[in-house]
Amino acid sequence: MQEKLRVGTVVTTHGLKGEVKVYPTTEDPDRFFDLDKVWLDLSGSMENLRELHVERVRFSKNLAIVKFEGIDSIDDVLPFRHGELYVDRADAIPLEEGEYFVGDLIGIDVLDDVSGECLGTVKDILETGANNVLIVENQKKDLMIPYVRGQFVTDVQPEQGFLKVHLIPGILDL
Repeated sequence: MQEKLRVGTVVTTHGLKGEVKVYPTTEDPDRFFDLDKVWLDLSGSMENLRELHVERVRFSKNLAIVKFEGIDSIDDVLPFRHGELYVDRADAIPLEEGEYFVGDLIGIDVLDDVSGECLGTVKDILETGANNVLIVENQKKDLMIPYVRGQFVTDVQPEQGFLKVHLIPGILDL
């Protein structure tokens, strides 16, 4: 289980006074109004995270405009571009029963619910308008399996490192 959860990506700077435009990667962008502390990852490897405190947030279209405490010029935020913003798990939005953070599913094994065969590991989750799609990395090719509970996804156990899927004929040929 990840201790830090991604909430956004810094797209670019905004103005001259140290604000940044952030593309929210959370289901509820309004959660930015409640943020106090975030962690900035510029390396893409979650090493050397920088702790930042949110001074204020406003929205312009679908982007959050975020100002951090003690950062007051464009020169200070230029290096933040393309960085990822994370929150501590303890500060995350509470989940309902049977809900999981995407980060908790990345890297777990995907098992065939009939044979028990490992089909690969969850590489990513594609968000579509209708339902999410698991991108499963295996030795031959990436598989795409709809994340529809009860129909394709029959059991989710991220704490144990796996989820089970029900395969319909032909789905592995896609």
